[in-house]
Amino acid sequence: MADLGAIDAVDVLVRDGRVAEIGEGLNAGGVEVFEAHGRVLMPAFVDAHTHACWAGERLDEWELKLKGATYLELLRAGGGIMSTVRAVREATADELFDGLMARLGWMLRGGTTVVEVKSGYGLTTADELKMLRAIARAKVAWEGFVSPTACIGHAIDKAQDGFVERTINETLPAVHAEFPGIAIDGYCEDGAWSVDQTVRLFEAAKVLGHPLRIHADQFNSLGMVREAVRLGAVSVDHLEASTPEDLEHLAQSDTFGVMLPCSGFHTDGRYGDGRRFIGAGGKLVIGTNVNPGSAPCSSMPMAIALAVRFLGITAAEAICACTANAAALLGLDDRGSIGIGKRADLIMLRWRDERELGHTFGGDPVEAVIAGGVLVKGRLYPGG
Repeated sequence: MADLGAIDAVDVLVRDGRVAEIGEGLNAGGVEVFEAHGRVLMPAFVDAHTHACWAGERLDEWELKLKGATYLELLRAGGGIMSTVRAVREATADELFDGLMARLGWMLRGGTTVVEVKSGYGLTTADELKMLRAIARAKVAWEGFVSPTACIGHAIDKAQDGFVERTINETLPAVHAEFPGIAIDGYCEDGAWSVDQTVRLFEAAKVLGHPLRIHADQFNSLGMVREAVRLGAVSVDHLEASTPEDLEHLAQSDTFGVMLPCSGFHTDGRYGDGRRFIGAGGKLVIGTNVNPGSAPCSSMPMAIALAVRFLGITAAEAICACTANAAALLGLDDRGSIGIGKRADLIMLRWRDERELGHTFGGDPVEAVIAGGVLVKGRLYPGG
């Protein structure tokens, strides 16, 4: 992760949306030539953990937090995730689609061309399917690539009798029927799904052939990391409260560890130990976790800057964690790096040294974005 394979001066030829050649002094006729003037050309960002489909806002709760209320206190009082659940249930499918497309547009202009998007704010069969259909529409309509996840275990709806059983026995089969093979996700935490409940959901999903992802150890270490490894989960996400032993156990498995520094920045100032995880051989991914409550940030450059400061990792490791590693987590072997035959999802920074992504924070460092070989933001400098 520490070696990005950077080349000081090189040409990249793009044809039909893919990288056709890489080398110095390429001489290709009949193509438009742009001169980067030494600026960094790099793979576009891959955001492998987001809740970018939602309705409503949680500004009133933000003010309560500023007065001392904690995230878990708000959740137990029926706020937090459940506030957004109520707004999503009231929203139409078109409203969810429009809001998601607007956020994806912001992310694209910030250099992110692949976004994982979770459901999880419906918590009824009908509303989870409504969210997943909106996400599926965005996958077709957006210039980038959307990877959908069914986060049907996001919270416990106490207003529904037998909610856990209903989710496992009704919502999961309905999701499976319409979206076979989609990743199933859940939030294991005090006030949300317990370890036993999460394991039951995951075992049922695994029988149906769904990949598993899990939110665990955001505020409390409950033992879900080891259960996730045992179940062969694709990733365990958050990890702020993980013990050193659990981090090392996760690092020795095939399961990715996803750390979300924007959440720590916005909630309680706690961060995962990225240095320990990488040092133990772990496959680290960082994402924005963009959502209306715990991480109202869709900027991958900001996530990189926070990761360097608080996860104990280098700029190169942070860049790898939101490009090549994130693409691998999502099963996308044709992006996340610049290589012959790979999809031309590229960004050009305003800087001549990629380490500035970890050093400088705030503002917009991305001068140009190319998605599938098409310039979707900024201008490239004519040359040649």
